[in-house]
Amino acid sequence: MNGPIDRHAQTSVPIHPLLASRHSTRAFEAGVDLGDEQIAALLEAARWAPSAGNTQPWRFIVAKGDTPEFKRVLDCLDPGNAEWAQHASALLVAVRVESNAKGPLSHAAYDLGQAMAHMTFQAAAEGLTVRQMAGFDAAALASEFDLPSELRPTAVAAIGVAGDPKRLADAVAGPDRATRARLPLDELVIGA
Repeated sequence: MNGPIDRHAQTSVPIHPLLASRHSTRAFEAGVDLGDEQIAALLEAARWAPSAGNTQPWRFIVAKGDTPEFKRVLDCLDPGNAEWAQHASALLVAVRVESNAKGPLSHAAYDLGQAMAHMTFQAAAEGLTVRQMAGFDAAALASEFDLPSELRPTAVAAIGVAGDPKRLADAVAGPDRATRARLPLDELVIGA
């Protein structure tokens, strides 16, 4: 690697600096504890996300580092994710509420995504980074935490202070050693 990679998004029009500077890393500073107030602020940000009919179809399992719960979540991750996620300050399981007393919640996945976005930007405002992942065993997590059938583990997020990507093993460095890229706007807008 020849020098650091600029992680700031090269946007086609200016956007808020918090959004442009946010990036997901697999490199975490090991041994950094998150305070209860920090975790409460992340959850509070998620709590105030919009949802269809204000159903708030999200629940979270919060596992701080060096706790039995952290190990329980870590053991449900795919091996490649567990390799780097073990250094995060916390692992958070984003759980989707698929139904309530009124029936199926058809927008639950969308709403959970909104809650995670709110949490991600609260973390960024506090100098933390969030790396969300889909590489985990949802059934194992549901069993491990005895979740009822209407609760579905949907994503796991590693949360902590960003570390030095140069310290990552080559096998898991992936996007941390690549230039950030996105599809151009004209490919994202239909019928424009």
